[in-house]
Amino acid sequence: MRPKVLLRYAIFFGFIALLYLTQRFWFIGAWHRIEAVSSPALRSALQVAWFIALLLLVASFLDPMLGHVLSKIAGGKWIAAAARIWIITSLFAFVAVKLVGILGFASGVAAKLVSPKPSFDATRRTFFRYASYLAGGLPFVAAVYGFANGRLRYRVERVEVPIEGLPKALDGFKIAQLSDIHIGDFMPREEVRRAVRLANDLRPDLAVVTGDFISSQYDPLEDCIAELSQLRAPLGTWGCNGNHEIYADAEDAAQALFHRHGMRLLRQEKVTLEHEGEKFNLIGVDYQRDHMTRGPRGPMLQNMEHLISREMPNILLSHNPNSFHRAAELGIELSLAGHTHGGQVKFEIVDHSFSPARLITDFVAGLYHLPMGNGASSNGNGGKAFLYVNRGLGTFAMPVRLGVPPEITLLTLRSG
Repeated sequence: MRPKVLLRYAIFFGFIALLYLTQRFWFIGAWHRIEAVSSPALRSALQVAWFIALLLLVASFLDPMLGHVLSKIAGGKWIAAAARIWIITSLFAFVAVKLVGILGFASGVAAKLVSPKPSFDATRRTFFRYASYLAGGLPFVAAVYGFANGRLRYRVERVEVPIEGLPKALDGFKIAQLSDIHIGDFMPREEVRRAVRLANDLRPDLAVVTGDFISSQYDPLEDCIAELSQLRAPLGTWGCNGNHEIYADAEDAAQALFHRHGMRLLRQEKVTLEHEGEKFNLIGVDYQRDHMTRGPRGPMLQNMEHLISREMPNILLSHNPNSFHRAAELGIELSLAGHTHGGQVKFEIVDHSFSPARLITDFVAGLYHLPMGNGASSNGNGGKAFLYVNRGLGTFAMPVRLGVPPEITLLTLRSG
């Protein structure tokens, strides 16, 4: 077995072991506290609640392996979401409590080294006990904030993209980008409508939507696309599929609904658009498969050469930002992607930020550039290829955003 495969197995089983230790810590701790309750009636009620909570947690954890049975019952999505929030936040809380415990132990050892004479320091013990409560509680407070407030606090990002050799008429051309809508229980239709209004207020020349309209087959795809059809731009609204359209077997349905509502979803297709007498080439592809999707996988943007123009600038809609390396090699000036949600949660420690999205891509959120491969571009002089990764509107798995606000992007093209 290859070392990389062994490492993946080691990480997976290590994570499962950590989850087990985390839940054992919290549930056994809760059981001991319940046993200390003096009222028999209250104690019995709390014990019943303890068993129900444990059963729901196990059911939510196993739900993806059992065909998402829980998601099909009324309120099942809320139970699954609550369980996911609990699993992640309890893990961070567990680590925080243990770190405080280690600090407390280390301070005790240091105190003994300074003063070998045994003594009981009640103040120090009290301090570390309350520090443990605080450290353990912070992740839960943050998760509640991220659910109640952070996930729907839209932010408009205005970004200028300098493209070498851009025709003068396209200097100042504006593109509004939405991505990763994930309409459903945690992204109601009225919130999609609000995002569309905010995008329209930016008065773009072109509107694009880069995939993941839904999370699963049980989400209202038609409602999402009906709201997106209210986007207003002189050159229309264009889109591409994401990986969740694959999971929901909805790629064809999304394409048909786009057409029905007067938009177009590009699937390994290109279209020539014109603005103030200058043309550009808009390309759209289905999700470029990687290790996170089932089905056949090949090189990114395979057999794409015939879609690329050498006579005008190229803009690519590709949900997966990992296609950027290949897009730059092919001479595509600008790629627009989503997929990452910016990680949904980001931690700042000193001068470094940490995002779960780093586990799947180097392109987490924002504007990136690479050298244009083989000197290929519409202007023939090489230069830089650009990628913009939108943080998305919705959420997946855990309906929480912390430090990663949902995004509506206005990209303005500039002559480089």
